[in-house]
Amino acid sequence: MAEQPTNPTGTQESAGGPPPAPHPTSSGPAKSSVGLHGITESARYSLAEMGPRRSLQTLLSVNHVDGFDCPSCAWGDPDPDHRKIAEFCENGAKAVAWEATRKRVDAAFFAEHSIADLSERDGHWLESQGRLAHPMHLAPGATHYVPITWQDALAITADRLRGLADPDRAVFYTSGRTSNEAAFLYQLLARRFGTNNLPDCSNMCHESSGAALTETLGVGKGLVSYSDITDHADLIIIVGQNPGTCHPRMLTALEQAKRRGARIIAANPLPEAAFGRFHNPQTPRGLVGPGTKLADRYLPVRVGGDLALFAGLNRVLIDREDAGPGSTLDHDFINRYCEGFEAAAAAWRALDWSRIETLSGLSRRRIEDCAADVLAAGSVIVCWAMGLTQHRNAVATIREIVNFLLLRGNVGRPGAGPAPIRGHSNVQGDRTMGIWEQMPDAFLDSLRDEFGFDPPRAHGLDTVDSIRAMRDGKVDVFIGLGGNFASATPDTEVTEAALANCDLTVHIATKLNRSHLCHGTEALLLPCLGRTERDQQASGEQFVTVEDTMAMVHASRGRLLPGSPHLRSEVAIVAGLGHALFGDALGWRAMRDDYAVIRRHIEHVVPGFHAFEQRIRQPGGFMLPRAPRDSRTFPTATGTAHFTVNPPTAPEVPQGHLLLTTVRSHDQFNTTVYGLDDRYRGIKGGRRVVFLNRDDLRDLRLRDGDLVDLVSVNPDGERRAPGFRAVRYPTPRGCAAAYYPETNVLVALDSTAETSNTPATKSIVIRVEPAASTARRTSRRATA
Repeated sequence: MAEQPTNPTGTQESAGGPPPAPHPTSSGPAKSSVGLHGITESARYSLAEMGPRRSLQTLLSVNHVDGFDCPSCAWGDPDPDHRKIAEFCENGAKAVAWEATRKRVDAAFFAEHSIADLSERDGHWLESQGRLAHPMHLAPGATHYVPITWQDALAITADRLRGLADPDRAVFYTSGRTSNEAAFLYQLLARRFGTNNLPDCSNMCHESSGAALTETLGVGKGLVSYSDITDHADLIIIVGQNPGTCHPRMLTALEQAKRRGARIIAANPLPEAAFGRFHNPQTPRGLVGPGTKLADRYLPVRVGGDLALFAGLNRVLIDREDAGPGSTLDHDFINRYCEGFEAAAAAWRALDWSRIETLSGLSRRRIEDCAADVLAAGSVIVCWAMGLTQHRNAVATIREIVNFLLLRGNVGRPGAGPAPIRGHSNVQGDRTMGIWEQMPDAFLDSLRDEFGFDPPRAHGLDTVDSIRAMRDGKVDVFIGLGGNFASATPDTEVTEAALANCDLTVHIATKLNRSHLCHGTEALLLPCLGRTERDQQASGEQFVTVEDTMAMVHASRGRLLPGSPHLRSEVAIVAGLGHALFGDALGWRAMRDDYAVIRRHIEHVVPGFHAFEQRIRQPGGFMLPRAPRDSRTFPTATGTAHFTVNPPTAPEVPQGHLLLTTVRSHDQFNTTVYGLDDRYRGIKGGRRVVFLNRDDLRDLRLRDGDLVDLVSVNPDGERRAPGFRAVRYPTPRGCAAAYYPETNVLVALDSTAETSNTPATKSIVIRVEPAASTARRTSRRATA
C-alpha cells in the first residue's frame, strides 16, 4: 500500500482536493420546525429538479399503499385509512426530487470530465449533476470513464471474481436503500461465491442497537409500533436523535401523542428546532396558529453522557424503591421474566452522584425531576438514533436504557419499549434478509436447504474490518450495492487509499458520488433504477418490498418511466452477475424475470415471512413477529431478559481540548447534500462550520466567525480538517458539533464502539486552532 500523504505538521488532512472557501453566515438556532417554510422549500427544490407535472406525479405517490416507499428515512407509516394526501416531509420531497431529477450524467459528461477533474469537485456538485444514464468502465491507467455494454460489464466482474485466490478477497457492501428482494439476492450471490464479507451501512449506524438489544432482550430490533407512540405511550423519551431533520414525519406522530396527553422528554447536546414548536403544515393550527410545543422537558446532556444520564435515572428509581418497597419497580415482571437484577441494583446503589453529574453534564436535581415524569407514567418509550450508537460506550448506553425499561415493566405491553429509529429506508430489512457478516447458523441452514449448497460459516468482514483488509492488501474486489462508501465511512484518507488499493471496484448506483472517484486499478459504474421508477421485467411490471423501523413490511411500486433505457433494476443487476458467475443452477433468470419467485424463496428461508406474496398485497403490508413484544418471551440463551451492569464512562478529554460530535444539516440525508443551508441551526451558504459554546470560544481566544482548523487527537496520530468557521452556539461546555461527512477525516479507523465496532463519529477529541492560512497571514503581518 502506498504511504499516506501528510501535511508538514504530520496530521492527515481531508482528501478530495482543497476545501472550498467557507463563507457561511449564522443567525442562531430556530425555535420551531416545519410550517409554511417547509412547504415552500419542498416545492422550490422539487420544481427545480423535476418540474410541475413530474413533481405531482411522484410526490402524491410517496408512502401510499399503491405508490412507492420514500427513499429517505425508515420512519413508519400510519394505517392506510389515516394517511394524508401529502404523506411526505420536506426532506422526503427533496430525496424524491434528488432521485427523480431530469438531469442526466451520460457518456458525454464523462468524456468531458476526467477523473482528476471530478476529484476536485465537492460531493454536493457531483450528486447535483443528475442520474447516471449508462454503464461505464474505467480501464487500468485510463483517465476517463467510457461506456460499456451490460454484457461486458458483468463479464468483467465475473471474470475478476473467478480469478481470486480466495472468495474472502472480495467484499460485497450494501446500502440501506436496497429492497428486500435485491438484498436477499445479494447475500445469496456472496454466499454462493463463498464469503460472508457482507458489510453494510448498519455497521456504521445501528449495529450498537442490535448488539445491545440482542444481548439483553434476544431481538436486535425495536419493539414499538406506530400506534404505540400515537395512541398508548404516556411518556416518550427522545435521546440522541434530531427528528426534525432526520425523521421529520415523526413529528406528526409526536403531535398526536401530545394531544392525547403524553409527555415528551428530549435529551440532546444541541437544542434542536423539533424540540420547540411544531407547525404541522397539514393543519390550520400548524400553518397560521401557534403550533404544538413538543418537548415538555429538555436535557442538554453532554456529548457521550447518555450512559450517565440513564444510570442516574436508574439510581433514582432504586433509591425510591428502597425508601418505599413495592412503590416504584415492577417486581412481578422482574421476577417472572428477568435475571441479573440484584447485581445491577447493587451497582446503581454504589454510584457516585458527583461522577454522574460530571459525565452527564446534568445536575442531580434535573435527573430527579426527569425521574418524576417517569414515575407518573404508566407506559414509557425510549427513542434513539445515531447520537447514541456512535460512541465508544454506545452498546453499554443502550443496555442501560434496556435496564431502565425493565425496571418498571416497560417491555411487551402497549405504549412501551425500546425504539431505535432507523435512518435509511430499508436498512432494517436488509439485515432481516441476511445482509450481515455474522448471520446465525439457523439462517444459513435454511439457505442451504432452499438452494442446495452449503454457505460459508466463518464470520466475514464488517465495514471497518473491510477497510482495514483493503488497506492491508487482503481484498482485491469491492462491490458496492448503493451508497457512498468513501464519504460515509471514517478516516477519509485511509478509506480512499484502501479503495484505490483494490484491483476492481464496482458501484451500483443512481447518482455520481465521491466513492466512484476513489477507484481501484479498474472500475465499473452500473446505473440502476430508483424507487420512483417503474420496473418492467419479462413477467410484467414488478414491485419490491421494504421493512420500516417498526418492523412493518410493505410494497413499493415506482411510477415514473426509467430515466434512461440503459438502467437496470438492482435485482436484475445482481441476478445478471449471479448468472454470469454460476450459470442458472439456482434460477437466477427466473428470479430476475419475476420477483414473486424471490419472495417464495424468502418465505422458506427468513422467519416471519410465511405466505409472503399473499400478505404483502394487503393494504399497508404486515408486521414481523418480535417475541418480547408479542408474548413477553425472550429468545436469549437463558430465555429471560437480562439486566446488565454498565459503569458510566466518557472519553478522556485533555485540558484545552473539546469533544466533537458530528451531525447532519437540515439540507442533508446521510452523505447526500441537497443544499448548503441549515435553516434550523441558522446556517446559510456553507457547511464548514463548527458549533462552539461561548465560554469555550472565550477560553480558546476565538470570536464568533473566526476561521479555525479542527485537529483530532488519536493514539495513532493527529488528523486535521482545515478551514471551518467558528459559530457560537448553545452546546454544553466542552462540547462541539460539526457536519459530516466533512469531519469524517477526523475519525480514526480504530476508534470504534466496544462490541459493535461501529465508528465512534459522535465523540471525537479535538483541538481547535486558528486556521493555518490565518496564522500564516498573522505571522507575515507581525514580521512586517
